[in-house]
Amino acid sequence: MTQYVPFDKRAWHAGASEFDNCPNCNDYSIGIELEGVDDAPYELIQYSRLLEATNVIMSVWTEVTRERIVGHCDIAPGRKTDPGPGFDWDYFYKCLD
Repeated sequence: MTQYVPFDKRAWHAGASEFDNCPNCNDYSIGIELEGVDDAPYELIQYSRLLEATNVIMSVWTEVTRERIVGHCDIAPGRKTDPGPGFDWDYFYKCLD
């Protein structure tokens, strides 16, 4: 796993985006990029590392809840498609609990 931007610093991961009727997700969100393509399954090691990072984030920023963890496709629909159908959200959420 490689971290390019510390969790408490602003990154430019989202671009034009909106979450919960609030625009400019770069101003208030933490972005995690997974290497892959929309239509291919993600590897178990990717889920493992993502869960590690997510657990750290959720322990520090308590306002980050399961319901607030979404994909680029949710904050920039029509412009971004990732993580796509290859990402198993059910599995991720099950492992997060």
